[in-house]
Amino acid sequence: MTMADALDEVVAGLSAGRLIPYVGAGAAALTPGGGPADPAALCAAIEAEVRPPKRAAGNLWAVAQFVESRRFRAKLEEIVQRAFAGAPGPNPLWDRLVALRPPMIVDAWYDGAAIAALRQAGVNWGWVQGTARQEQGSTDWWRAYDSAGQPCKGADPSWEVLLYKPHGLVAPGYSFLLSDSDYVEVLTEIDIQTPIPEAVQTLRTGRGFVFMGTRFDDQTLRIFARQIMKRSGGPHFALIEGALTRMEERFLEELGITRIDAPLAALLDRLSQPA
Repeated sequence: MTMADALDEVVAGLSAGRLIPYVGAGAAALTPGGGPADPAALCAAIEAEVRPPKRAAGNLWAVAQFVESRRFRAKLEEIVQRAFAGAPGPNPLWDRLVALRPPMIVDAWYDGAAIAALRQAGVNWGWVQGTARQEQGSTDWWRAYDSAGQPCKGADPSWEVLLYKPHGLVAPGYSFLLSDSDYVEVLTEIDIQTPIPEAVQTLRTGRGFVFMGTRFDDQTLRIFARQIMKRSGGPHFALIEGALTRMEERFLEELGITRIDAPLAALLDRLSQPA
């Protein structure tokens, strides 16, 4: 399959609701004035304020754990919220994806660009996000919010679009998973799907995923992607430009994900063309 053919299949699948967008940190690079656009950049922002030990340096989850353990959770939240505190402009990728009204979007990064795009679109939507269970003694794996950001009991079946943020949202009043201790319980239970909302499990059935702005060179990110797409229908695609790591090649092959060696700009250009 040529790159052009693969992009055509992706756009057709997204437009028909057969393929679910799974958007990672790389999409933030398309947002003017946005926050960190990959785990390394967020890790660097934290390390700029708190110097971690050498054994943790460069590992986002370990650095976050060090700050949480030595300077408490409030300090970690303060630093991370500051990293995402800019006033980002509109993101063209999110605008195009939201315009397609997919039944579900997976937003695997911490910023609020997808939320902003959905609010501008005037669509009936809501979101479900992962939550840090040790935060204030919470026993929740996830929490749901309506389009105004108000808590609700769960995903409303009337929502045209369900936004799923498995790692949470970095914004005052919301929760996010970042430190090793945030993930330890989730990763213990995720294989049996307990932390994944039922609505997500229902909407992925019979559908495939399109990974964009997402790399699989980190074990935690691979585990989340594997479990979120578990029992889905396929086919699956991943836009990853340039060289892959050995673990990425193995992951794509094992899960039957068709790799498209192209930048996000190529998909954005294709989405911008008339149907």
